[in-house]
Amino acid sequence: QVQLVESGGGLVQPGGSLRLSCVGSGFTFRYYVMKWYRQAPGQEREMVAGVTIDGGRKNYAESVKGRFTISRDNIRKTVYLQMNNLKLEDTAVYYCRAEGMGTSTEYWGQGTQVTVSS
Repeated sequence: QVQLVESGGGLVQPGGSLRLSCVGSGFTFRYYVMKWYRQAPGQEREMVAGVTIDGGRKNYAESVKGRFTISRDNIRKTVYLQMNNLKLEDTAVYYCRAEGMGTSTEYWGQGTQVTVSS
């Protein structure tokens, strides 16, 4: 059974930090590109960050560049999103996604809520 389980969300003040984790199981994690998405109320889901299978290349949405860092540990089958200097507009449900290389296979986690509020 394929699973992606996110954790680490919560309530934080503006300027604060959180680290999200996403653990994969039931598939060969190291062969999948991993991405973080988010969806705020009333808005479309958007990609926040992505990392290649070996962790060598990363890309970010413009809105989070310089504040968020994506990383992965293929031994622990986990992808992380370190979020610093959080802003009110970062409030959203954050999802991780696994994309099979050269295939249409994709898996999604159930999401974790991040709320930035003073």
